[in-house]
Amino acid sequence: MKTIIATIFIIFISFTAQAQNTTEEVKVETIEITIVTETNNEIKIESNTEVARLYKFKNSRIKRDLNFLTKANKPKMA
Repeated sequence: MKTIIATIFIIFISFTAQAQNTTEEVKVETIEITIVTETNNEIKIESNTEVARLYKFKNSRIKRDLNFLTKANKPKMA
């Protein structure tokens, strides 16, 4: 009996909560913004001359690091 009265009470409160008209119309202010259609295409050409380094010596550090050999590169006798 107690559960039946509790469920009826909950249903009654939910119906009364839904029956209230608390929603008001909210007016939104709109802002007009113009669209810019002009575009300036400027191309900046900079001629930077870059110098690549050339290593003449056999034992230079970069060539030595690039020409490394591993154990897998050595031929094996079968």
